[in-house]
Amino acid sequence: MGAPKRNRRKYDKPKEMWDLERIKSSRALIDHYGLKNMKELWMAQTEIGRIRRNARLLLAGGQGSENIRDRMFKRLERIGLAKQGATLDDLLDLKENALLERRLQTIVFRKGLAKTAKQARQLTVHGFISVNGRKVSRPGYIVDVKDEAGITYYKPIDLAMKKVAPAQEAQQEAQAPAAAQPAPAEGKGE
Repeated sequence: MGAPKRNRRKYDKPKEMWDLERIKSSRALIDHYGLKNMKELWMAQTEIGRIRRNARLLLAGGQGSENIRDRMFKRLERIGLAKQGATLDDLLDLKENALLERRLQTIVFRKGLAKTAKQARQLTVHGFISVNGRKVSRPGYIVDVKDEAGITYYKPIDLAMKKVAPAQEAQQEAQAPAAAQPAPAEGKGE
């Protein structure tokens, strides 16, 4: 179990840390899914790597592998990474996009509860999103397939932004300073 103060990392860093192509592709994924930083992407990549490694071990065979295979497929079907009747070869084809699509932040954006992926993250962190009536404030929460329909707002929110025409905005700015300044006093001190 280990000491409670010495938690382990939940991700592995890339082997080629400063590879320009890897950085560009990672940046594109971060922008597309509205992730906070590279660490969140590395966590998804590590999880997919773990699933693929387990699939390779099961392909090699071993004692009790049927029980492990069944449990693994049930879990992956529950979270939507594998379809009913998927094979181990299908698991070897998994990419991090599949896991990033199952995050609460992404599903909130895809359902139209937020205008952007970054806004979906903000709404989730600030407690505006619920899954089956239970408030969830972790954008990285992996949503089960059966719970996906139960994602709604936890408390009411108005996302409508009032837009003011540029001409009206300039007029309001011109009137505001004039009204705030007092009229000059006449006849004193001259």
